[in-house]
Amino acid sequence: MRSIIHPGMTDVALEQLFYALSDNTRLKIVERLYKSGEQQCKSFDTLASKAALSHHFKVLRETGVIWVREEGRKRFLSVRAKELDQKFPSLLETVIECKVKNDAEIHSQK
Repeated sequence: MRSIIHPGMTDVALEQLFYALSDNTRLKIVERLYKSGEQQCKSFDTLASKAALSHHFKVLRETGVIWVREEGRKRFLSVRAKELDQKFPSLLETVIECKVKNDAEIHSQK
């Protein structure tokens, strides 16, 4: 297995965060991790194919949104919420609140 590289918070840029959070699948991953805490990669299998999820996890990790922890052959994901909140106060919380509100509006229109 390759070693996992996480950017330092000084290397995390706002533009990269917006890019990472602009994809609906990645936003769902972040929302679930933000609300539920650390989860194993396989818990997201219903969102997309393994290849697509690997790509989404990579984008989220490389942009500084998530942390990947290895335990044997398993990988666990968590949101870097405290670090992100220190650098960009309330950004992650606001984006997730807007997503939840938008999802509720879409479901109420059906």
